[in-house]
Parts: sequence; C-alpha cells; structure tokens
Amino acid sequence: MKVQQQREKMGQKEGRVPFWRSIQAKYALTYLLVVMAIVLVLNTYPLLMAQNMVFSSKESNLKRQALTIGSALAVSENLTAEGVEQAMALLEDLQVTRVLVTDETGLILYDSSTLENRQYDYALMAEVVAALRGEDVFRSEYRDEVFRSRAAAPIVYRGVTLGAVYLYEYDTEQAEVLQSIQSNLAYISVVICLVALALVLVLAKALTRNTSLLLGAIRRVREGEYSHRVEPRGRDEMAQLATEFNQLTDRLQTTEEVRRRFVSDASHELKTPLASIRLLTDSILQSPDVDMGTVREFVADIGEEADRLTRISERLLTLTRLDANLERHREPVELSPVVEKVAHMLGPLARAVQVTLNCELEPDCAVLATEDDLYQVAFNLMENAIKYNLPGGRVDVTVCREEDQACLIVEDTGVGIPEGDLPKIFDRFYRVDKARSRAAGGTGLGLSIARETARLHRGDITAEPGHGGKGTRFEARFPALTQEVEKG
Repeated sequence: MKVQQQREKMGQKEGRVPFWRSIQAKYALTYLLVVMAIVLVLNTYPLLMAQNMVFSSKESNLKRQALTIGSALAVSENLTAEGVEQAMALLEDLQVTRVLVTDETGLILYDSSTLENRQYDYALMAEVVAALRGEDVFRSEYRDEVFRSRAAAPIVYRGVTLGAVYLYEYDTEQAEVLQSIQSNLAYISVVICLVALALVLVLAKALTRNTSLLLGAIRRVREGEYSHRVEPRGRDEMAQLATEFNQLTDRLQTTEEVRRRFVSDASHELKTPLASIRLLTDSILQSPDVDMGTVREFVADIGEEADRLTRISERLLTLTRLDANLERHREPVELSPVVEKVAHMLGPLARAVQVTLNCELEPDCAVLATEDDLYQVAFNLMENAIKYNLPGGRVDVTVCREEDQACLIVEDTGVGIPEGDLPKIFDRFYRVDKARSRAAGGTGLGLSIARETARLHRGDITAEPGHGGKGTRFEARFPALTQEVEKG
C-alpha cells in the first residue's frame, strides 16, 4: 500500500496521471458500461419475448384441447369411467403429456399417465378445483430448462358442471430451442464485448490524443519553451483548443521576447547614468585637493544624470500603466485646442533651438479619449520634431479631419530617419542616433509611449520620410466623433 502511494506521488510530481484516473480510462469505462447495458438488454429482452410467445402459444393450444375434450364428454347428464374412456379413444392423438378427467366431486375417472395412474382417486389440484367452479385455468412456467404447462376446463352439460378436464405438458423441445437462442446470444455477446473492448481502447486513445499532446505542450511551455507548438488534428473542440493554445504561446513568446529586450534595454539605460554618478562621486571623494568650482561642476553633472534617471523612471511607469490597460474615463475631446496648448508650451524650446513652429488647426476634430492622453501624444511627437531638427528648421503641425478619422500630422525638416530604421523607432529604448539622443536628453521611450497611448484609444501612429526626402512625417489617427454623438 505504501509503495503504491509513493508511486502515485512520484507520478504526480512528474505530471503523469495514473491510467485509472485519466480521461482515457473514464472514456473507456463509459463506453464499456454502455456496451454492457446493451449486451444485458440483448441477453434478456429477446429471451423474455421468446418465453412469452411460447407461453401464449401453449395457453392457446392447451385451452383449445381442454375445451375440445370437454365438449366431447358433455353428451350426457352423467360421466362414467367407461364413457370417458370410450370418448377419449375416439379423439385424435393429443399432444400433451397427461390428461385427467374428473367428475363433479373431483374423482378421477380417466388418467392417461402410464407412470402414475390415479384412476378412482381424487384430484386435489388447484387447477381442477378452479375448473370445477366453472373457471378456465392455465398456468405455465420455465424451470430447469423445461416448459411445464397446466390447463383445466369444466365439463358443462346444460349449464351444469359435470366434471373437469386437466391437461399437463412437459415440453423439452421448445426449451431446447430457447436454450439454443440463449447460447447464440451469449456467444454473440462475448464477441461484441471483445470487439467493443478493442474499439473502446482505440477510440479512447484517439479521443484523448489531442488532450495528451496539449498537456505535454503546456508542460513544455511551463518550463520556458515558448516556441513549442501543437499540430491541431481534426476539426473538433480539442483541435480548436490546440489552435487557441498556439495563438496563446505566440503571444507568450512575443511578450517574453519583448520583456527580455525591455529588461536588457532598461538595465543598460539605467546603468549609464548610474555609472556616471558613481564616477563623478568617486572623483570628488578621491580628490581631496579638488577646488570648489570643479566640485560644483561635478555636482551639476550628477544632477543632470539624476534628472535623466527620473525621466527614465517616469516613462517606464507610464509604459507600465499602458501595459496594464487600465480603464479610462473617456469623453469627447477636441483635438485642436489640445495641440494649441502643446504648441504654446513648446514655443520657448522651439525659439531656443531656432526652429519655426507652424500650426494649422481645423475645428470639429473631436475624439473619444482623455485630454491628458491626447496631450501626451501631441507633446511627444512635437517635442521630438523640435529637438531633432536643425537650426533654422521648421515644424509643421496639422490637425484635420479625413472622412471618419481625426488626424494629427507633425512634419519636420530635420536630418530625417533612415528608411531601414523607420519600422523600429516605436520600439522601446530604440534610438537612431544614440549619442545625439542622449545629448538631447532623450530616453528612447517617447514614441513608444505615444503609440501605445494612441492605440489605447483605438488610434495609431505611423512614420514616413518627409516631403522631398527631408525630415520625418508622423501621423496620429483617431476615430472621429460625429456632431450628433458629441451632443448626445
């Protein structure tokens, strides 16, 4: 008992389910129970029907013979042994085992049995007693592989019961037929059970094949093998489940790759300012003769790196909130006033780097979103266009409506982005020119945040080279609201 329990525990640890607890065993047991029920019905119902048919046939036959004998004997007012014997000699050969004829008192006047002749004895049998009361009686039973049938009828002359006729039949021929049927059914049942057992095992294994494959795949994915896939077989629910599992593992693999890349990039980005801070602090601590001006310069550099760490942390928190997909209270927001506010905030930065900021803002460009999210999208796009522009350059900002979409277009005249880098600029921590990005205070997260925020409100952001191959053109598109919806 202890050894069996230990084996069960080891099987559970390894993820294996004992056969008697598996779905395959349950399927097999269910099918076997159904087959056994069918076999049970096959071995009982036909036999019962055959017995009932035999009983019905014998009842009809024995009652008919009893009435025939009774009619032949009811020719006079008195029954005598000689008269009964003469009448019985005139009747055709009766297909019964024994014939008894009694008078009205139950005295046996005739007995055809050669083994137990009870002539001039009283027939104290229930059937005879009932027949003397004027009843037709029949009783049959199948016992010890023999049909035993009894029938009795009164002998009536002008409304007076003169006696009774009792017939007894001991039938082994019909019993042999019934036994043959029973044997054939038993043989057929054995064959059915053997075939059913083989089919049950095959079908149970076939039905649980996808389950076993899926269970094994889940274990492999649990161990970190996210590239593993299951090949769906068939078109049933298990095949659909396998397809859903493959799609889930696709997302898990993508998420895992993004997570690893994100952790790697975040670690690298955080390590750079931390290393700078550590280097600057070591320089101050290890140089006792450093003058106050140098200390202030180092401290200022430490403050800049701390600010950089703060910006990275804030943007990482923003991305975390976006990934959590928290529900926002959306409301109709006009896009043009939000962009105008962003332009007003970034005006001093544009003038400081000698970049002209032009805005063309059309009305009736309402979006179902939050004002803060739209502000963040516009701010990131416009700030990047200003920071990575050239002195004397220009940033054109356009808000317009194209059919059922509200569009924010930001186009600059800067150095532009190589065409090979355009698909990657929305990746987290990706920079086209890393040295220039760090010099401008960038974290490589702004465009990622902008795009995730736009998609949160069923929008999207795309990038392409500017007109004439100069600069870059960003387009943020959102589903526009109709005036009826805004009023409603």
